[in-house]
Amino acid sequence: MNRYHFCDVPSLRDKVGMVSSALSRLRLILFVAVLGFGFTAPQPTVAGEADLAIGNKLADMLRAGRKVVSSNQPLINDPAIGDKGFTGEKLGSEAEAIYAEKAGSPLFTDDLSERDRRLLEAQMQAMRRIVDNHQDDINRAGVGFKGFIPAIFARLANEELETLAGTEARVRVTAPLDLVRNRKARPDPWEKSIIETKLLAADWPRGQSYTDVVEYEGRSAFRMLLPEYYGESCLACHGDSKGDTDITGYPKEGGKVGDLGGVISIVIFQ
Repeated sequence: MNRYHFCDVPSLRDKVGMVSSALSRLRLILFVAVLGFGFTAPQPTVAGEADLAIGNKLADMLRAGRKVVSSNQPLINDPAIGDKGFTGEKLGSEAEAIYAEKAGSPLFTDDLSERDRRLLEAQMQAMRRIVDNHQDDINRAGVGFKGFIPAIFARLANEELETLAGTEARVRVTAPLDLVRNRKARPDPWEKSIIETKLLAADWPRGQSYTDVVEYEGRSAFRMLLPEYYGESCLACHGDSKGDTDITGYPKEGGKVGDLGGVISIVIFQ
């Protein structure tokens, strides 16, 4: 099962111009994650069930957005085309379609609570805004690899979501500490502990999320970690030979198919 690319690159502006337009002719093997919808998790309280549901929705929509960016890489990196037509509206509609196909129901339903509707609308706005804000890079003619990859998109969209709805919820992508390429993605102490003692444990059920209610930033919060694993396509950047430079300029980690490659972290304030 393919997974998303968890790397990050220093700067879109810096990378553009450093990479030959010939790279656009390469087949970019990106880390595309399409995990199942509805994860097995410890049985929560009735109140926790609502948090678990919106947590899964936020994670699944982030994955859907990353998949759209991944599937449009050949278009984004085509040096012969200026205006790609890859807008925030296009990303949003395609991501919602992916979600609906996997979940068997649309993202926005009549039974959503006001809070959940606010959070989903904020996430969609954040994802659309990031694509629209990077039109100059996406539409730059004469340049191949633009650096606008799923990992970059996800990080920026999550940061934008925090500006829109950070008092109610947070979404971020982290990873085992030795795999983190961008300092902003380093796990906090709680995430690090759960990753090391739970998600990396040999007996942890593959794909199972971890949930708990803990104090976060001085407030009670429902926290959720959803593991994501390397697929075959991930190894182009994260596999052997360890230490070799990948297409984004980072050294490969020497990972194997099935290794824990990243974690979606959700915070829902109580």
